Amino acid sequence: MRVLITGITGFAGSHLAELCLSKKDVELYGMIRWRSRMENIEHIQDRIRLLECDLRDASSTRDVIEEVRPGLIFHLAAQSFVPTSWKAPSESLQTNIIGQLNIFEAVRKLGIDCRIQIACSSEEYGMVYPDEVPIRESNPLRPLSPYGVSKVGQDMLGYQYFMSYGMKIVRTRGFNHTGPRRAPVFVCSDFARQIIDIEKGLKQPVMEVGNLDAKRDFTDVRDMVRAYWLSLEKGTPGSVYNICTGRSYSIREILAKLVEISGVRVDVRTDKGRLRPSDVPLLEGDNSAFRKDTGWEPVIPIEKTLADLLDFWRNCPYRV
Repeated sequence: MRVLITGITGFAGSHLAELCLSKKDVELYGMIRWRSRMENIEHIQDRIRLLECDLRDASSTRDVIEEVRPGLIFHLAAQSFVPTSWKAPSESLQTNIIGQLNIFEAVRKLGIDCRIQIACSSEEYGMVYPDEVPIRESNPLRPLSPYGVSKVGQDMLGYQYFMSYGMKIVRTRGFNHTGPRRAPVFVCSDFARQIIDIEKGLKQPVMEVGNLDAKRDFTDVRDMVRAYWLSLEKGTPGSVYNICTGRSYSIREILAKLVEISGVRVDVRTDKGRLRPSDVPLLEGDNSAFRKDTGWEPVIPIEKTLADLLDFWRNCPYRV
């Protein structure tokens, strides 16, 4: 089976590529841009056919889809960093919504019979009230960032193309996920890298932090990509699924766990530059619909995820 991953050089994309390569009879393809960093997949690059494509360009996208004619498409490519969407909202909307539209239109016009997973986000829920937790798929969408708005657009576009054209699209609303190879602009990896820099004597024992009160439902990336695969293997086209653990931790708790695992002593200092114009206070999901349809459950505890993240930065051969 031919499998195509957009965003294959990214954090989740690289872990999904490893998972796909562990499957029998999978011929793996990946979309890249000319400036894509290859560190995340260099250990498996010789087993992937990489094709250059800018998803914002319809003809470029169509050419790749026509060449590959995939049976499965995992659409992970996106502008995925919430703070960047405040600084470049137009780019976030263009990349995330129009890029996905170009994939759908290519598949539709070429008449390719394939299953498509689109990686949506818990950021779509945005302003969640205490009586709405745990968050179910039926919860209102009240996004609080341009990124969240872009993901609502992707989500609804997926639903519309399923309803209008019968395309086999599954939408996954992934909650926060972390683990080895996570870029340091994301909170867990940022903290882990700071701690390792302190451990190595490269930084004074002071942690620069933003909002520590926000609570998030963290899934290990390796559990997340298993969910992506199962969404197309066992999920129902047209459905939307929360992918999460069902338990949330405050960012303060995550920092405390990282410090405890590492054994370093640190002082904590708030950096106002790390605070957002508006922040989602609580994201904790209900994964029962996905578990019921696919049998998936998270198996990697948060302590192992964070320990592996620390080890990644401890042994990282490059600096992001």
